[in-house]
Amino acid sequence: MDLELSSKTALVTGSTGGIGLAIARTLAEEGAAVTVVGRSADKVDAVVREIGAARGIAADPATAEGAAILIREQPSVDILVNNLGIYEAKPFVEISDADWLRFFDVNVLSGVRLARHYFPGMIERNWGRIIFISSESSLQVPPDMIHYGMTKTAQLSIARGLAELTKGTAVTVNSLMPGPTRSAGIGDFLRSVFPGHAGSEAELEKEFFRLCRSSSLLQRMIDPKEIAALVAYVASPLGAATNGAALRVEGGLLMSVA
Repeated sequence: MDLELSSKTALVTGSTGGIGLAIARTLAEEGAAVTVVGRSADKVDAVVREIGAARGIAADPATAEGAAILIREQPSVDILVNNLGIYEAKPFVEISDADWLRFFDVNVLSGVRLARHYFPGMIERNWGRIIFISSESSLQVPPDMIHYGMTKTAQLSIARGLAELTKGTAVTVNSLMPGPTRSAGIGDFLRSVFPGHAGSEAELEKEFFRLCRSSSLLQRMIDPKEIAALVAYVASPLGAATNGAALRVEGGLLMSVA
């Protein structure tokens, strides 16, 4: 299937690893001119070479200064994928004010800053896509990741509200809700959930789904490529009728039908 992305420019935050890298790679494979964004210039350059991306920018949109750098270097885009995010397991009573603010800055404000800049141009050109990479934790908030869940719920609200401003245009704003996904840091995360567990990463993953995500129908970590495929469709002209949606790609973990 031709997703008709060969004439489009795309910017993907947090794209030097994990879901973001898979999204950048998939969009590049579909012909989009992709800008890779990360905090490390070395990592950004390596990914640009690896996937043949159009360019890379070392900047951190979780800060106002970093967002300004990114906007200056890339004033306009057709597709904005707000993927930058952090997560951790932490007891609620141990989550400090600084933790709450850090998670909000990285997971929420980074995307708000960029959407605020790029959205008006999309409306003016009458074409554009903004996609927030949220999480199933936005609806089913894990009790050991409440600060993370809060930021993911906020992303759903922002995406839906922004979509309301696109009425009658060819601009869409959507959010995706991945479930637990395999990434470079997933082993450390699993060991933080089960401190002292001496098992292998595969054994920890099995325990995680048995004890912590028992409703999952997939019963395994999602491959980032499985998320990137949906992002590419939603970002394409073929996804024009999908707007204001919170799309599930969480392996059947959420049990509600709505």
